[in-house]
Amino acid sequence: MPRSVQSLVAEAVRSAVETLWDIDAPDVVLNQTPRLDLGELATPLCLGLAKTLRKPPRAIAEELAGALSITGVRKIDVAGPGYINFHLDRGFVLETSIARLRDIGADAANAGGKVIVEHTNINPNKAAHIGHLRNAAIGDSFVRVLRFTGRDVEVQNYIDNTGVQVADVIVGFLHLEQRTLAEVRELIRDSNGKFDYYCWDLYARASAFYQDRDPDFALRAETLRAIEDGGNETAEMAEAVAMAIVERHLRTMDRIGVRYDVLPRESDILHLRFWDRAFTLLKEREAIFFEDEGPNAGCWVMRIHTGSGDEDKIIVRSNGTVTYVGKDIAYQLWKLGLLERDFHYRVFDRYPDGQPVWMTDSVDGDSEHPRFGTGRSVYNVIDVRQSYLQTVVQEGVRALGYEREAERSVHFSYEMVALTPACAEQLGIVLDDDDRRRPWIEVSGRKGQGVKADDLLDALEEKARAEVRVRNPDFTEAEQRDIARQVAVGALRYFLLRFTRTAVIAFDFDEALSFDGETGPYIQYAAVRANNILRKAREAGRGLDTDRKAALASAGALGDFLSGDDELWDLVYAASRLDEVARQAADALEPATLAKFTFMLAQKFSLFYHHYRVISEDDERRRAFLLVVVEFVRDTLARALDLMGIAVPERM
Repeated sequence: MPRSVQSLVAEAVRSAVETLWDIDAPDVVLNQTPRLDLGELATPLCLGLAKTLRKPPRAIAEELAGALSITGVRKIDVAGPGYINFHLDRGFVLETSIARLRDIGADAANAGGKVIVEHTNINPNKAAHIGHLRNAAIGDSFVRVLRFTGRDVEVQNYIDNTGVQVADVIVGFLHLEQRTLAEVRELIRDSNGKFDYYCWDLYARASAFYQDRDPDFALRAETLRAIEDGGNETAEMAEAVAMAIVERHLRTMDRIGVRYDVLPRESDILHLRFWDRAFTLLKEREAIFFEDEGPNAGCWVMRIHTGSGDEDKIIVRSNGTVTYVGKDIAYQLWKLGLLERDFHYRVFDRYPDGQPVWMTDSVDGDSEHPRFGTGRSVYNVIDVRQSYLQTVVQEGVRALGYEREAERSVHFSYEMVALTPACAEQLGIVLDDDDRRRPWIEVSGRKGQGVKADDLLDALEEKARAEVRVRNPDFTEAEQRDIARQVAVGALRYFLLRFTRTAVIAFDFDEALSFDGETGPYIQYAAVRANNILRKAREAGRGLDTDRKAALASAGALGDFLSGDDELWDLVYAASRLDEVARQAADALEPATLAKFTFMLAQKFSLFYHHYRVISEDDERRRAFLLVVVEFVRDTLARALDLMGIAVPERM
């Protein structure tokens, strides 16, 4: 597969620096220039070399530029105090970009070892909500980008089926509704696929129940113990409830194109005594210590080094129970292949196309299963409110002496999704005057406040169907439904990704459902327009056949067409940067980088659409060239959208 011109430039500069001055070249940073007349790429490298070489930066730049000859670069010049500008061979860029778009990632499979990405992680006690969708969209897009750049990725969705939230729902069934295990199983069967909705309401009622009748949470503690011990009706009820809701979560997430390879369960970590092994390791390495006195007396504690000083974090309570973070340390060690233990595995479910989703088991399993865990690096996609606990997990790995593995244990944090006050009131949440002046209202599962994921998707699909019906009254109902689903998912996923992950999203129905401006449907429509040009050209007998495309798609021919048209080159060059932008998004853990790029490319194509004749162009070679550009941009938009989990409808 041909290499990108950016990589060719960076390697040539690095090699020339080492040859000219016999030093280790620093990383070569390549920036986009502000204007095409300055070239497309520039490096400030010589400014940084001035101190090392004891020369003026411009003198270094002139010497370095004179030593460079790079495939794909037609001219190199020096600007300002010591920048080197690179003017690219336009035909070479388009020719190699077309080839790279077809084959990208094929030559780098498994490069860098397995990456494990853990995301979604919804407590299996109620329906998924808008906040869970942001986690899943960010995590899934990150997975897609990593795979696009050639990485081997395993997707995990951790199931906390023995935690407080599940216990609270079980308290609701046992003590609020006084249901038996048989009655709960019957309710699951008869809930018409809405059992997660039922538990949404029950969870909120159980939270209120504690305030009124059990302020010390004695029933919660009793229920938690029964669930963790297993072998009793309460534990069986928790298992039935949690697994029924996991099934619903899988269906909900599959609606937006999010899938998983394996579902590790907390109950299996407990029953297979993963924590016992981790506890032994932590004690042997003196990573934790027993506190004899003070407020933590009787506890096993880990000392955490933070920017503000040392803090002691309880790992095992004085009553012998392990904290949530303790179990998470054991889980992280397993993910990194450091625990010397493994789960049993079984196929839990299959997606509509037959793809299996595996689940861990503590008793028995299928001997013919993929090898899970043992990642070289691990990314935990968890919201920013869990940053401290994720730091403790990382420090737990480091305290065992695994410094490199600790550095490869990455908390991929993001901010929460809230509601605008207007949206909150639309949902029936009572607000006072102070609330209405706030920028957002925080979602609260315990209070039952939030947008259920399936309700949101249903509303988006209905809105999209109305738009499709108006634009395309000749479509069948099935066609309208399929396109509406794709548009709805595109609207939602782009909305969740276009904000930087450090920004709080204030969800608003009107903004999310808009079909104008910086939205998923706008970008989808640009790709559909490109498809329409190519389709109509074929129907008019003016399309590109294979022989003519091959004859035209050479660097020399393409360069001739692009050399005198900066507006067209601006579009082509923008599209050629997809793999570069994808790597930036992966390195910076920022999917918004990709979202902004794709929107920018759609805008540029819309300008092209209005400024250039394609099908009606009488010059056959120019028409063929324009069709090559349209196809390249269409393919780039489709690939970029796919990295965000967004499909291109056949028509809109």
